[in-house]
Amino acid sequence: MSRRYLDARRLLCPMPVIRVQDEVGKWAPGDELEVTCTDPGVVNDVPAWCRLNGHRVLDIAHNENNEIVITIEIGPHG
Repeated sequence: MSRRYLDARRLLCPMPVIRVQDEVGKWAPGDELEVTCTDPGVVNDVPAWCRLNGHRVLDIAHNENNEIVITIEIGPHG
């Protein structure tokens, strides 16, 4: 398992989800993707996209800069 990082700061909906989708396709099931965002809509959008596509949200937190950090476990690619 590897942990990957994606900077989606200063991107507005739907771009964070599109970037997550593009990035997830590059890595193996079981890898983790940590996404840093500033658009508050990602708190709903990314988990919804994950549910539809077989990935799992491990954590949603705010960092010291009040940015949203979402950690995703990549599921099987279908």
